[in-house]
Amino acid sequence: MGNVVVAKQPQTLYVTIRRDELHDLKAERDQLKRKVAQLTTMLAGANQGVLDFAPVARLA
Repeated sequence: MGNVVVAKQPQTLYVTIRRDELHDLKAERDQLKRKVAQLTTMLAGANQGVLDFAPVARLA
């Protein structure tokens, strides 16, 4: 049998952040959200192109 591990009470971590740091993090988050939306749109377009593909057989 394995070892018994006693579960500990979860701890809360408190962090201090300056307003300018928070502003920078929010700006970075917004930029990343826009990039994800752009990439999602590109992927959807690429997937649509794959779905529209119709193979054509040519006999010589």
